Amino acid sequence: MVGVVVILAGPGMWLVLLAIVAAAVGAGRLLWRRRCESRLAARVTSSVVEVCDLLAAELAAGRPPGAALDEAASAWSGLRPVADACRLGGDVPAALRLAAGTPGADGLRLLAGAWSVSQRTGSGLATSARRVADACRRDQGMRHAVAGELSSARATSRLVAGLPVLALLMGTGSGADPWTFLLGTPYGLACLAGGLAIGFVGLWWIEMLARGVDR
Repeated sequence: MVGVVVILAGPGMWLVLLAIVAAAVGAGRLLWRRRCESRLAARVTSSVVEVCDLLAAELAAGRPPGAALDEAASAWSGLRPVADACRLGGDVPAALRLAAGTPGADGLRLLAGAWSVSQRTGSGLATSARRVADACRRDQGMRHAVAGELSSARATSRLVAGLPVLALLMGTGSGADPWTFLLGTPYGLACLAGGLAIGFVGLWWIEMLARGVDR
């Protein structure tokens, strides 16, 4: 331990500080990317509900499936490969299942099943598409309810993660100098690294729990 302190007390202390800052920035970007992915998936789910409603309305109006898919693809570009497959005589259910691999587009698997049944039995696709849209809407409502229940836990985790910064600011305002110890001494750097690690692990743990509940 004494050897580590001696090494950190030299010029290598600035390298350690830069490494800590780089690690913190990397962890923050990873958490932010996870949050952006969740928001993007929610937007995709809303788009799937809209295109299923539009597809059901177009089919109920008597338009052929290819034209209805083209109209739906104009509303959401994620459905364009499916419309192209239909226009070229390809496997539409397979294209729908492939598009369902996009985060938030799980409802397209139901639409693929309805399309397959319609092809085999000749049943009306408009009614099936409407049922798929209703099922996707119920799923979206459930996800919103789960997100609302989890929002308090996420807010609490962010508040707890920000408390050390508030404590440092309060210490500075009271006349102390915590920043010099934290950034200018080996023991301070060790505390900084440990505190950041614990904070990011806590935030990551909350996000993993939230994603597990969402699934």
